[in-house]
Amino acid sequence: MKKETYNFIGNLIRAGGDAKTVKGNDSGYLTAIMYMTPYKTLNRNLCPMAEIAGCLTGCLNTAGRGAMNSVQRGRARKAEWFVKDIASFMTQLIKDLTRFQNYCEKRGIKPAVRLNGTTDIQWEYIHTAGQNIFERFPGIQFYDYTKIANRPLDIPNYHLTFSYSEASAIYLKQAKIAQDRGMNIAVVFRSAENIPTNFLGLPTVDGDKTDLRFLDIKEQSIIALYAKGKAKKDQTGFVVDPQPQVMAA
Repeated sequence: MKKETYNFIGNLIRAGGDAKTVKGNDSGYLTAIMYMTPYKTLNRNLCPMAEIAGCLTGCLNTAGRGAMNSVQRGRARKAEWFVKDIASFMTQLIKDLTRFQNYCEKRGIKPAVRLNGTTDIQWEYIHTAGQNIFERFPGIQFYDYTKIANRPLDIPNYHLTFSYSEASAIYLKQAKIAQDRGMNIAVVFRSAENIPTNFLGLPTVDGDKTDLRFLDIKEQSIIALYAKGKAKKDQTGFVVDPQPQVMAA
């Protein structure tokens, strides 16, 4: 039997066209994701820890289709909309999420959404009609990677994975906070071949098999990813080269 192909396109989010998120389809979820220009859009930084974490060069914003000028223009358009008129932006986001939820319901698949595909916006603090986006859509499972260690972890339908970097002592303090809070920590290693079995005293699990971070094992773990796009040549500390003695056999 032919496997169903999903293709949802909204004004701000889309599902089915991302090489990584489609890997979650076999788990009964379809992920829609929103990409925007992450850094210094109209003097507004939509990824506030980017410089400290040293991830500007290795940002997934440049990976895959993100290297295309047309894609970059689309992401910049959305980022500028968010910065200039957040009220109308949120109105459109609510419309997109409503359509996506209905799209999934009609096809018998569960909706999942990553709002921060290439940003690190604290959506929990943005309210429309007295509710944040997670309260407004309790039937959608939201999840993101974040570099902000003190974000709330008690939102039932929003899962956060901390993004690691060794770029600065200041950022390593954030990583320590995240680890002490029990967050899973995503680490980008140089290649799939140099991923260790343990890192920071925690076991590693393959984060590239699926993007559905909310389904990761409950035991605190390192979510091991390998560098993509310009990140392959990153030397800031965002991409990690583990010591040979901890390498997997």
